Amino acid sequence: MSKRGNLFVVSGFSGSGKGTVMKQLCKNEQYALSISCTSRAPREGETNGKEYYFISHEEFVKRQAEGYFLESAIYVNKGYGTPLGFVEENLEAGKDVILEIEMQGALQVKKTYPDTILIFITPPDAKVLRERLEGRGTETQDVIEKRLARAAQECAYMDQYDYIVINDDLDVCVRNITDFINYMS
Repeated sequence: MSKRGNLFVVSGFSGSGKGTVMKQLCKNEQYALSISCTSRAPREGETNGKEYYFISHEEFVKRQAEGYFLESAIYVNKGYGTPLGFVEENLEAGKDVILEIEMQGALQVKKTYPDTILIFITPPDAKVLRERLEGRGTETQDVIEKRLARAAQECAYMDQYDYIVINDDLDVCVRNITDFINYMS
């Protein structure tokens, strides 16, 4: 019987670069990277089944009620959730599973799986965070302000994470996370 895999959660402020970091981590086949479901619309360049499973809000709420998700949350009026089946199958197969989820969901996962390792990605400062959000060109100024306000609230929970990584250089950030995961595995 193979050893059960480890569960890692990567979170960060919206605009911290966690999506870009995750794309780099995806290149390493030793990890099972969970794809979340969301009721938000795809951004330019996103593909259903690759970055997210894009579903209607009604379908999201239905799955939530059925216990389909390991964790789920409504963030800026859109649903996000991690399929439980994928996580369990891969952990049982001995693979390390990485979830890219927001803070509320990360803390839900930690309650269910206390051995989960929480990793938080942050930009060097608030100015860089604002520049990244505005640089996307995908959201209104109102949504950007809501995301910045949410980031300010999330700061209070960063101390519940096991490892905090500053993302001011993508390659260094990815290497630090990879080294940490390999050390913990």
